[in-house]
This record gives sequence, structure tokens and C-alpha cells, in this order.
Amino acid sequence: MSGGTWLIVCGAMLYSILTVTPLMADHTAREWVWTAPILPLVVDAAVVIVVKLDDVLARLGGHGGRWPLALRWMTGMMTWALNIADSALKKDLVGVAIHSVAPLLLIVTAETSLAYRRALAAAKKTLETEQRTERERAEQQARERAEQARQDAREEREHAAQLAREQRDHEALLAREQSEREERRAREEREERERAAAAEREIRERREREREQREHERAQLERQARERADAEVRERAQTVAREQREREERIERERAALLGRGPAQSKLPEDEARRIVAAAFDAGLSVRSTVELCGWSLGWVSSRYADLRDPDHTGADLAIAGR
Repeated sequence: MSGGTWLIVCGAMLYSILTVTPLMADHTAREWVWTAPILPLVVDAAVVIVVKLDDVLARLGGHGGRWPLALRWMTGMMTWALNIADSALKKDLVGVAIHSVAPLLLIVTAETSLAYRRALAAAKKTLETEQRTERERAEQQARERAEQARQDAREEREHAAQLAREQRDHEALLAREQSEREERRAREEREERERAAAAEREIRERREREREQREHERAQLERQARERADAEVRERAQTVAREQREREERIERERAALLGRGPAQSKLPEDEARRIVAAAFDAGLSVRSTVELCGWSLGWVSSRYADLRDPDHTGADLAIAGR
């Protein structure tokens, strides 16, 4: 409604300015012709102010009294008079009727919109009053329901507290009975454990005696085994020593047999010459003496002596002993 009202007001103002300006120009001094639009603009501005203030008062639910009514009608009549003046002076009734449309529409629209705004404001106030009443009624019902809920909750808590006390008394009785049963069971278990501990001590003592006896027998067997092992080791050592002496005696006999042949008449076979060189090296004979015994050259015998001076000399002795 506000949009339509302002559309009518603006259209009427524009039409009024366009209609009244030529009239004012005809009745104004030539040098002041440019002031012709001022009067219709001022009158229409007064109309706009009245409409706007009425709008505000209607929204607030107020009433301006007689003066706003007088200003509204005065500005409306001024606008109407200025719009029909030119046609009236020319005695043009059709022009008067045509130019009366815009100001009369403006006047009636202002009054109608004011009435509508007041009616809407009253309806809005009534609706707000009803809503407030309904809201207060709902709040009262909510408070009553809350009070009833608190009363029910209080009764429920009292009932729950009574049940809890009964439950605690019952649980305390059960706990005492359970405690007595547990004490009795604990006493029986303690006695049972004492009997079991005594039996276990007896078994442990018997096992300890048996273990000591087994350890004594095992120590005796180990001592006998060590004595037998020592005897076997001594016997084995004696056997090894005897075999070593026999091997050394055999090697010595073979060495003596090889060295006791005398000078060789010709060059001996190589394997036999090697045994003679090894025996001569072990006996500490010179290279020349060894050359005479085997019949080989001085260089060859020197090479064999050089070979026998390396760490494989023991292996050579064992080879000679094997043969």
C-alpha cells in the first residue's frame, strides 16, 4: 500500500508541476519567470510531508489532531485550485474536470491510505494483543506444567529415595551375610592351606633327602668315572709316549741305515736320494758329505737342504718314517 500511495503522490506532483508552471509563468514578471515551478513544488512538498507524517503516526498508532487534518486538506485544496485555475479562468469546464483528477485523487488517496494505515495499525495492535494474551496463556500453562512436573519429580525423587533406602538396607544385609560367608570360607581355606603347607613341607623334606642321596650317589659315580678317566688318560699317555719312542727309535734306525751305507758308487734313484738327504740334514751332515752318500750334484743337494729348512720339515720326517 505504501508503494502504491507514493506512486500516486509522485505522479500527482509531477502532473501538478507541469500544469501549474505555465499558469505561474503567465502571472509572474518576465525577469522572474524562472521562479514559476517553485510554488507548485512547495505546495506538493507540503502534501508529501503530510502523507509521510501520517504514515509514521499510523504505524505508531498515534493521532495528530486537527492541525494535520487542516494542513492535509489545505494543501490538497491548494493543489486542486492551482491545477484548475487556468481552465477556470478560461471558463473551460472540461479542462477543470480533467485537471481536477490528479489533485482529487491525491486528496482521496491520502485520506484513504491514512484510514487504511490506522485500520491496519489497530488490527496489528489487536493481533499483537491477542498474540500476547495467547503467549501469556501459553506461558501460564507452561508454568503450571512445569510446577506439576516439579511436583511429580519431587514425588518421584521421594519415592526413589525411599526405594534407594530400602535397597541400601537390603544390600547391607546381603553384604553382611556375604561377609560372614567369605570369612567362614577364608577360615576354611586358611586351614586347608595350612594342611597343604604341612604336607608340602613333608614332601619337600622327603624330596630334599632323596635329592641329597641322589647327589651323593652321583658325586660318587662322578668320582669313580673321573678316576677311571684319569687312569685311561694316563694309560693312553703312556701308550702314546711308548709309540713315540718306538717311532723315534725306528726313524733313528732308518736314518742310521741310510747314513751307514757309505759313499754311493753311482747316482741313486731320486726317492732314495731324497731320503738320504733328509736323514743327513737331520743328522747335521754337510752338503758335501750328503753328495757323497747319494751321488747327486752339489746344487741338487743344496736345493734339498734349502727345502728342508722351511716349516714343512716335520712333514718330510713323517714321510721318511712312513717309508
